[in-house]
Amino acid sequence: MDVNIIERLDRIEKMLKTQQAMQKQVLNFHETCTYLELSQSHLYKLTSTGAIPHYKPNGKKLYFQREELDQWLLRNRSDSQYEVEQQAANYLISKGRVKL
Repeated sequence: MDVNIIERLDRIEKMLKTQQAMQKQVLNFHETCTYLELSQSHLYKLTSTGAIPHYKPNGKKLYFQREELDQWLLRNRSDSQYEVEQQAANYLISKGRVKL
């Protein structure tokens, strides 16, 4: 077999595994690393410090709920420049400092 074909088949297999993992509601440690695009050491650090929600049903293996991971990813939202300007304008209007 051509080396190029083998490489392409390997890529397709990895893509299929990733796609299957993204359909699951509960992810294992390695699936979570892929889902969050984090290294294993970084994910271990996040779990050991309690920075990320996780489960250890038997005290060993780590599992993660995909919905909770999505919520964790979307925390600490930064407002756009437009939103900041609108908030500032609304604040000044509410304090009566800007006359329309």
